[in-house]
Amino acid sequence: MTQKTQSLHFSNREIIKITLPVLLSLIMEQLIGITDTAYLGRVGEAELGASAIAGVFYLVIFMLGFGFSIGAQVIMARRNGEHRYKDIGPVFTQGNIFLFLMAAFFFLATSTFAPRLLGHIIESEKVYNASLSYLNWRIYGYFFAFTAAMFRAFYVATTNTRILISNSVVMVLTNVVLNYVLIFGKLGFPALGIAGAAMASSISEAVSLIFFIVYTKLKTDYKAYDLFRFNTIDLKLLRSILGVAVWIMLQQGLAYLSWFYFFVEIEHLGETPLAITNIVRSLATFLFMFLSAFASTASSLISNLIGLGKQHEVVPLSNRIVGLCFLFITPLVLLLALFPQQALAVYTNNPVHITQGVAVLWVMLSSFLLSTPGVIYEFSVSGTGDTRAAMLLALSSIVVYMIYIYVMVERLHADVIVAWTSDHVYYLVLMLSYVYLRTGRWQRLRV
Repeated sequence: MTQKTQSLHFSNREIIKITLPVLLSLIMEQLIGITDTAYLGRVGEAELGASAIAGVFYLVIFMLGFGFSIGAQVIMARRNGEHRYKDIGPVFTQGNIFLFLMAAFFFLATSTFAPRLLGHIIESEKVYNASLSYLNWRIYGYFFAFTAAMFRAFYVATTNTRILISNSVVMVLTNVVLNYVLIFGKLGFPALGIAGAAMASSISEAVSLIFFIVYTKLKTDYKAYDLFRFNTIDLKLLRSILGVAVWIMLQQGLAYLSWFYFFVEIEHLGETPLAITNIVRSLATFLFMFLSAFASTASSLISNLIGLGKQHEVVPLSNRIVGLCFLFITPLVLLLALFPQQALAVYTNNPVHITQGVAVLWVMLSSFLLSTPGVIYEFSVSGTGDTRAAMLLALSSIVVYMIYIYVMVERLHADVIVAWTSDHVYYLVLMLSYVYLRTGRWQRLRV
């Protein structure tokens, strides 16, 4: 077997080489959420809880756009594997048009309906008012974040992921500085509190998008991919992208909608459980970046692999990526489990939050035994192009998850520690993704 043939099998070194830039960029971007939570944890308990609910509300909408970009990524990766490079640009361009229109729609919809919706589901008036203060500024980020997601999809699909690190560094530095200035009122600016956090996040997303555009124009052979060329809206191509993407959009949107439901149910337990949940969820999201990076790589490489005609290597590749992810994430899980109070103290100096948060943190950490393989196998199914099956698998997990939360919190009035076992239930059901991969039914599809 020649060296060239071996390179098509994606060795562990190649997988890590592609994944690390994605991982580092996601970790850097997660610092935005960490700094938001850490700063707001020192503003007030209501603000800390509100940032959780309003932040997840924003993410529910964002994940619809992000899901579309992942669908486009699957198609661009397939064309990359087939060496049809000039077919990548039209997918990128038409995808950006669709995402801009989507951003405009959700900007207007959120402005109009969010106040009434949140008024029905949030019991604390302080949390409600703080949530609206956050969303009023955060929704401007739709326009920038949606387009930036398509740039990310392009670079992951073409396995040129190193740029993601630089972009994330610029984005995070912008956010950290603006958070400090706008939340607390430094350098002559007024102290805007939670609204300042939202403004900082939206501005940093705008800076990220500008960086992507400038870098792509100056450093990427964009003509080879036929990027930045627009003639007219191609409805046929858009339909083909949506044929793959719509299921991922539903999958991602529903997943974060269930997360939003979780926060709403915790809010009914009180402001303190909500604040603790926000802190622990921030730590969980940091760890989840490892899963997201390896899962994104799995989706892209599997699509490339199928484009190369190597369908028989899909399941073994997924298994290897699961093992590599465990190799990275296990030491961090153990470190947080051994030093929980120190980890929680990063976010708050409230002794109640720290003391009561330890048990919740331990429950969350234990869920990674299931979430690591579950998420990677789920994205692997998406990478095959059978995004409808991936959505149905995720939907099954979401339905069971939400029923479990409702029974535990609303019916049995369980405390926040028990409520967090819902993650275990979700990922246990999601493990059915592996069973589906093994069936090979995805091989019937053409993307």
